[in-house]
Amino acid sequence: MTVKVCSLSSGSSGNCQYIETENTRIIIDAGFSGKRIEQLLGEIQVDPRSLDAILVTHEHIDHSKGVGVLSRRYDIPVYANENTWKGMESTIKNVKTHNTKVFTTNRNIELKDVLIHPFNVSHDASEPVGYIIFNNKTKLSFVTDTGYINEGIKKRISNSHFYFMESNHDVKMLMEGSYPMMLKKRIMSLKGHLSNDDAADVLSEVLRGENEIVLLAHLSQDNNEPEIAYSTVRNGLLSQGFDVDNDLRLNMTNRDGISGIYSL
Repeated sequence: MTVKVCSLSSGSSGNCQYIETENTRIIIDAGFSGKRIEQLLGEIQVDPRSLDAILVTHEHIDHSKGVGVLSRRYDIPVYANENTWKGMESTIKNVKTHNTKVFTTNRNIELKDVLIHPFNVSHDASEPVGYIIFNNKTKLSFVTDTGYINEGIKKRISNSHFYFMESNHDVKMLMEGSYPMMLKKRIMSLKGHLSNDDAADVLSEVLRGENEIVLLAHLSQDNNEPEIAYSTVRNGLLSQGFDVDNDLRLNMTNRDGISGIYSL
């Protein structure tokens, strides 16, 4: 059985990613209304009642909006660290006790046939995390909403078969755009978001050129364009000697809908 991955949507207006193995179905984040996530799952023929877990990266509403309603409606366990639970309490409301799963960041979680490793990232949230998902010999890394990626994170995510990598903004578009300077500084700070150039730099260090799948994610609606993100990362990898057309599969997520189903 292959591992299937689908970005249901990714962007500053909402995020939700779907992962399926032989025995397990999970989503990472639920940053839309319950109704919208039901629609997105329906487009890939997945019944929400079949979900085994919702993993939450952090409490911001574009990642947590639909967590509570989905958990209550379909009796789905929700996994988050203690500080994220506290941070999203007012957004998600009550979750049944048996579905409230509190983990410790940097400690593995076993769930059926997957091993889940939540790790610290750097963002202006209570205790934000990225996730590494292991299934047999397949490794998937999900890294968004972080201002930088240190050597420790690079080491953790290296040798993945699938990378879900933030490529939030184009620096020139951001600096020349209409955002107030305080917000621009926040986005570019160590607790903000990765730029297209940052994504290219990180990927050039962790990729092996062995047909990995890379999805560029969490693009800003105002300070990026899919074509710019793609070309920046592609050119960055080419400059480091990668044969982008043959060594790996570089693709984009969609902020308003699914981005295809990838099988590993």
